[in-house]
Parts: sequence; structure tokens; C-alpha cells
Amino acid sequence: MTPKHHDSARDGDRTQDLTVLGMTCASCVGRVERALAAVPGVAAAAVNLATGRATVQGAGVDRRALVAAVEKAGYEVPAPAPFELGIEGMTCASCVGRVERALAKVSGVRSASVNLATHRGVVQGDAGLEPEALVAAVARVGYAARLLEAARDDGDDARRHDDELRGLRRDLLLAAGLTLPVFVLEMGAHLVPAFHAAVAATLGTHNSWLLQFVLTTLVLAFPGRRFYRAGLPALLRAAPDMNSLVAVGTLAAYGYSLVATFLPRLLPAGTVNVYYEAAAVIVTLILLGRMLEARAKGRTSEAIKRLLTLQAKTARVRRDGGAVEVPLAQVALDDVVDVRPGERIAVDGEVVDGDSYVDESMITGEPVPVAKTAGARVVGGTVNQTGTLGVRATAVGGATVLAQIIRLVEQAQGAKLPIQGLVDRITMWFVPVVMALALLTFAAWWVFGPSPALTFALVNAVAVLIIACPCAMGLATPTSIMVGTGRGAELGVLFRKGEALQLLKEAAVVAVDKTGTLTEGRPLLTDLHLADGVVRARVLALVAAVEDRSEHPIARAIVAAATAENLVLPAAEAFESVTGHGVRAQVDGVRVEVGADRFMRTLGLEVDAFAAVAQRLGEEGKTPLYAALDGRLAAIIAVSDPIKSDTAAAIARLHALGLKVAMITGDNRATAGAIARQLGIDEVVAEVLPEGKVDAVERLKAAHGRLAYVGDGINDAPALAAADVGMAIGTGTDVAIEAADVVLMSGSLQGVPDAIALSKATMRNIGQNLFWAFAYNTALIPVAAGVLYPLWGVLLSPVFAAGAMALSSVFVLGNALRLRRFQPRPERA
Repeated sequence: MTPKHHDSARDGDRTQDLTVLGMTCASCVGRVERALAAVPGVAAAAVNLATGRATVQGAGVDRRALVAAVEKAGYEVPAPAPFELGIEGMTCASCVGRVERALAKVSGVRSASVNLATHRGVVQGDAGLEPEALVAAVARVGYAARLLEAARDDGDDARRHDDELRGLRRDLLLAAGLTLPVFVLEMGAHLVPAFHAAVAATLGTHNSWLLQFVLTTLVLAFPGRRFYRAGLPALLRAAPDMNSLVAVGTLAAYGYSLVATFLPRLLPAGTVNVYYEAAAVIVTLILLGRMLEARAKGRTSEAIKRLLTLQAKTARVRRDGGAVEVPLAQVALDDVVDVRPGERIAVDGEVVDGDSYVDESMITGEPVPVAKTAGARVVGGTVNQTGTLGVRATAVGGATVLAQIIRLVEQAQGAKLPIQGLVDRITMWFVPVVMALALLTFAAWWVFGPSPALTFALVNAVAVLIIACPCAMGLATPTSIMVGTGRGAELGVLFRKGEALQLLKEAAVVAVDKTGTLTEGRPLLTDLHLADGVVRARVLALVAAVEDRSEHPIARAIVAAATAENLVLPAAEAFESVTGHGVRAQVDGVRVEVGADRFMRTLGLEVDAFAAVAQRLGEEGKTPLYAALDGRLAAIIAVSDPIKSDTAAAIARLHALGLKVAMITGDNRATAGAIARQLGIDEVVAEVLPEGKVDAVERLKAAHGRLAYVGDGINDAPALAAADVGMAIGTGTDVAIEAADVVLMSGSLQGVPDAIALSKATMRNIGQNLFWAFAYNTALIPVAAGVLYPLWGVLLSPVFAAGAMALSSVFVLGNALRLRRFQPRPERA
């Protein structure tokens, strides 16, 4: 079988993530991707405009080469957060000096500081620094080093975002303050004849133009500088982007106005006008759009921020006979952490003492607190409710469930769906085509336009440049993915691979494993029917006392049921196992015999009194057992793997979504058929070995189309990988979870219709965004070029073009943010 997740990357490839600053539109994304893909050794590169992250896969790729490629393309990779190393083997100050000098020699290190008391080193480096090089440098001078779970760079991302927002707000306020007088002087004079006369009589037309020149120059030189600093170099590299469009458009209007102000004789008669207000207002409106965009982008990543707030900052660790509060980074494996009522559990672990209820809704999406006693597993980030717990740490730092969830959400948010390929192909040529259209518009108006032709040519060419910025196209897909996958995490649905979002929407059939997926995954005592005059507690205690001598799973289930009812099990004597029939023993002077119907008949007992019950149990796929006390039939018992309480409702929801449901199991056909009838499952494939599950998946795909497979065991991993979308029950094995595309943290099958409904909602949202982005550009570029002028005399002012362009991006972001309110409902399709 060929693995399905290696389309663009090879086995052994290493994944590297880079933060990229300066990207503003979809053409920037394409440019960065092409630059990274050209680096030797890169197998695949994906860039996300909404997160500002690039993910690169490749074997033996030098990070510095990646950074250099990004910088050569005109963008910036910021320096990473400081690396923190744990260093072993240092005994004195000379060791510290030796390690510091070794670290300082590593290419890309700016500073290195090592502390003998804590045995830790902190290294600050440039964007190309690889942490593995630091570990190797320490090893070369005779010490052992390991990379500690450093402070996540989400803090740096948040600070960068806040700095960007503050800078945009400051520039916007400055631009607006300088632009307002220019707008009033020029547009007021055009709109109100009396105002025009007043300006001419008092200030004078030429003086008004000089004042506008000064104010507009300040707008372009300071708040507008960001567009020219990025856009003009991109233009010179023959790789124009959105900033290039704004730069060319505003400089054209400003340059024309300069000539009209200071060298009017160079212009044809009747064309001496100024457009300072267009240049200034365009900069101001686009800054407004950028600021609104930055604010909305910040909200798209709130799922990650909320997950980060779930991490405890400190822990109360038992040491030297007392409890000491230490930073979370200092908690080690096997430390025992005290957790008081109302506190977040700091680490993944096992309860060693105490009992309480724990709110695990942040992991499972289920609101009901879960009882925890000694031996129970707990997850870091969940909230202790009532009692005090002592928890032995079994996973810390990046190994905790919460840390892995955050990584999964980040990976999914940075994913590129197949539909994004269409956007990439269009935007690669979009900006150059727009610039060509602007030149064509200028030429057409200059040659064929009415007088003053040069004025019309300039205004309409600038309008085309400004209206066509492809920001909305670049944001349409990644923002919806970010919000959708974040909302999924809150519902207990983790998309390990972003493309599952698109493929799930197309699923026609859902195939499910039985044991542990439809059922609880362990045998339980489900039925105990008594003969007349028999007391339940007495029978259960006697039967459990006999079964306590056996290790069979059915025996274990009966003993567990008696223990759960707090029954005292008497001692069993003369225990005997009758092969193929049952077991017998003496308990409290009573002869107890437990087994199948044929065992009862060998004892001379008829089981007809329980015939109706036995028939019903058989129809439910359960095998009945009988109990006899002193030669008298006392009870009929059934032990089975019970169906989860919400399985039937989940399958009904899948049917409501228009999906077929199939069950693939290694169980016998009778049991599988009984469960299928009980749950309304459409198709059953029974008595299959693990490798047969893959064949079953392939047959179902051929018969129905795209298939999602849901499983939880090691034997499900091949089928999960073979399916179009593999969905692992989060309570299952690590192997199954690693093979899956989607993880359902609650362990409930209800997560499957939740995930499919979210997939449909997210793809619907992406479709709306793409329609708006493409339709907007397709419709308004011709309007900006002036196609409506011959019919109705309608022209689109560059000022309105700038406003419309800014609003298009804000609309796309606002539409994506609606997914934050997504609630899965049974009737949702």
C-alpha cells in the first residue's frame, strides 16, 4: 500500500517553520513560496498569509539558506526567541567559560550566557540559527546539552502583532490629520462653488495647491513610507506586489500634481489640475484597511491564544517533605504535584492520592466533570473542581497533551487546502496583469478620451491600480482555515492535517471500527435476569466469587460489576473449570455453577424459563451465560462490549448529513449484524483481519466515493492511512492517532458529524470569501477603467477605489470570523 500523506514530501524530510514579515497579499505568498522552493533540498514549501508563517520540508536544508532566500525576495525573517539549553557536566567557572565560548563560535549566535547554578544556558541568535548546532557545539567541548522547552514564540508573535497594530494606528492618525485639510481644500472647492470662490479670494488657488503639496508630501514621506519602502524595490525586481500598486498609483497622482503646481507649462492646455487629495486619501484609506485587517487577523488566532492561557505558569511540587511552588519549566518527570480545588492541573500525570472531579471540557469538549481517584490519568490544563489531588508527572513541557494539541492546531492552521492552488495560479500573474491593464487604460483614455484626455487617463489608470490589490484573495482561504480549525479544537475535534477540512466535506461514506469506536472497548456485565425468589446481590456475589478465580475477560467483567456494587466476595473452594462448558466451585457452602446452556443441560437443568430473554440477547449480539445455585437455575447473565450511549444518535446525524455508514470489524457476522441492525448501519464487513480492513476500505471507496474511516486501535492504523480521511478516537492508541488526519478528543462518535458539519461550514465560508474576492476584482476593474463612462458618464474615483479595496479585505476577514460562532446541530448539513 502506498502511503497517502507523501504527495509533496519524502520520508526522512525535516520540517522547518519560519515567520515571514512584510507579506501583504497573495502575490507575496507566491513569491516567497517560489523563493523557498528554489533552495536546494527543499521538497515542499507552503506559506500562509494569515499567520505570516512558512513551512518548509526537505532533507538537509540549511536554515540560513532559507532565510537568505526569503530576504532576497524582499521580505524579512525575524530573529527567533532565545534558545534555552540544559547543560550537564559543568563543575566550575572554567566550565562555564568553555561552554560560552563554544556557543559563541556557532554561526548566527549573537550572545550566549551560561549559569553554573541552574546548569542552563540562554542563547540569542539570528533567524538562521539552528538549535541542533548549539547542542553539537556543547558536545564538542565535552559536555552534554539538551534543548529545553523554550518560551513559545507565540509571545513574540503577539508582541509583533501588537507593535504592528500600534504602528498602523499611529500612522493612520497622522495620515488622517494631515489628509483632512487637503481633502477639504480640494474636494470642498469642487463640490461647493461658494467654498471654491472663498479659497480663491482668501488663500488663492496656487497657495492652496502649495499647502496641499506640503501636507501630502508629509503623508507620503511618513505614514505612507511603508508602501514605497516595500513596493518600489519589488517593482525594480520585476516582482510587483500590492505595495507596488499603491506606490505607483499614489506617486502617479502626486507626480502629476507636482508638475501642475510647479511646471504647469509642461502640461497641455486644460489639463492643469492637482490630485494631491487622491494620493493622500488613498494612503489614509489603505492604512485604515490595514489596521482593520490586522485587528481581524489577531482575532483569527484567538483559539491558539485561548489554548495557551490554559497552561499553568507554576506548579506546587512535593520536595523534601514539603510543597514548593516552582515555574512550570522546572517540573520534572515523576515529580508529585499538589493540585488544590479550582486550580489548573500543571502537567499530564497519574493521581497518586486524593479524589476530586476534574473539568476536562477543554480537551474533550464535554461539559460534565469526570471523577478522579488514585490511579486515574489527568491532563495538564484541565481544572480541578472539588478535592485536593496529588499528581505524579508522566509528561511535561512539549510532551503534554495540551502542548501537542497546540502544535496540531498550528499545523492545521498553516495548511494549504487543494482549493488554494487555484488562488495561487491566479495571483501569480494578477499584479503584473493589473499593471498592464492600468497602462492600457492610461493609453486608451489618452488616445480616445475626451478633453482633458491626460487628466482622465491618469485618474482612471490610478483607480485601476488601487482597486485591484489582491489582499482579499490571499486572505480568503487561510483565515477560514485558521478560524475553522481553532473552533474545531474548542469542540474536541483536532485537524492534524488541514486538507482534511476539504476532503471531509466530500465524504460519501463513513466506515467505523466496532470495538472501542461504536462500543466501550471493554466487556461489561450488561444483563442479569433472576429466577423467582432469587436476590440479585446474593447471586452476583456468589457468581463473582467463582469467576474471581479465572482470568477470562468475561470473568473479569462479572467481578468488576460486583466490586462496583460494593459486594463482599466470599472465598471459593474446590474451583473447577469444565472445558467448553463453564466453571464450578463451593462458596459459603453453596454449589455454584456458571456456564453456557449446554452446561446447564448436562446438570439436568432446563433453561426454557429464560427463553425469551435468551432470544433477545442473541438478537443484540450477546452470548448468554446461566448460573445455578445448589442445582437450581438462578439467573441468566450477559457480558458484552456495550454500545456507547451516544453512538445511535451520532449515526442518525451522519444519515441526516446524507452519508452512508459502514462497519468494519473482526467480530463474527452474527454479533456484527445484530449491532448493525440495532444502530441502523447501512453496510457490514465482518470477520476481517487488520490487513483485510484496508481491502474493505478500498472496496467501499470504489463503491461509494470519498471515505472517512473512524478507528481507535493499533490494528486500525493501516485503514486510517488508506482512507481519504482517517479519524482517530482520541481515547485510542498513539499509533492510531499518529496515522489519522483528524483526532476526536472526546472519544465519542458524535465528534464525526461535528467534524463533517464543521468541514462543510468552513468550505462554505471559503467559497463565499473566494466568490467575493474574485467577483469584486472582476467587476470593479472594468468600472475603474471607465467602461461605464460612454453609457452613463460614470467614473470610479481613485479615492473610492481605495476605500472599496480596503473594505474587501475586511469583509473577507469578518466573514471568516463568523466561524467562531459555529455550533454543530443534528439538522446541520
